[in-house]
Amino acid sequence: MSDRFDLSGRVAVVTGAGSGLGAGTAVRLAAAGAHVACVDVSGANADDTAKRIADAGGAAGAYAVDVRHKPDVDALLDEVAATHGRVDVVANFAGIIRTGPVVDITVSDLDAVFDVNLKGTLFACQAAARHMVPRGSGSIINVASAAVDFAARNNGVYSMSKVAVAQLSRTLASELGGAGIRVNVLAPGFVATAMTNRHFTAPDGSPDEQRRDAVLAGHRKSTPLGSICEPEDVADAALYLASDAARFVTGQILRINGGVAMPL
Repeated sequence: MSDRFDLSGRVAVVTGAGSGLGAGTAVRLAAAGAHVACVDVSGANADDTAKRIADAGGAAGAYAVDVRHKPDVDALLDEVAATHGRVDVVANFAGIIRTGPVVDITVSDLDAVFDVNLKGTLFACQAAARHMVPRGSGSIINVASAAVDFAARNNGVYSMSKVAVAQLSRTLASELGGAGIRVNVLAPGFVATAMTNRHFTAPDGSPDEQRRDAVLAGHRKSTPLGSICEPEDVADAALYLASDAARFVTGQILRINGGVAMPL
């Protein structure tokens, strides 16, 4: 590995680290040498990810935090900084989804999705900046979706929240760049994770393998590369943005989507 991807001596905070893309990214950053604070609303899931990292020879801690609660997010970053003396990377993977037509979106749906996806990301960015600005460096990585580039039917409230995350990130990049802090966005395409299992779950809650095969085949056909994004693809992109290899990259949306969208 190039030294520019080496995160030895650095401290990373990953929200949503208990499963899916967040867990994969936490493991990847630890493998590159970072001490990783694995944060999840489920303490048990955060513990599982931290144990995976430790079993592989890495360094990690587990934190049960609900990112909807600003005081808890502030306390998390304060604790990590006090324990390790620094916060170098904050990667915001915590997110939820609600589906259905826009005309059927309820206030409850709107509040639930925006509280986690937008407010939770904002709170973590604010807390990260307070620790990064005095040090004059840092990388904040927020997570949007390929849905920022096209209209996804029955996915309106989730898409709106992710567009808001993208705009938040670009604004922060402009405001914090003078302090040496980079802010970027990951926008993955379809990835087979717990969040997307709803596409191939039978009415009784069991996996519908026939439906799964059909859904995955459809997504393969939709991309020029003819393949499906894996969690490792997103984790590698996060490592790039966290590392010195991306020292001159800020305010950008890195689309890990296989070419399903190619905006100018």
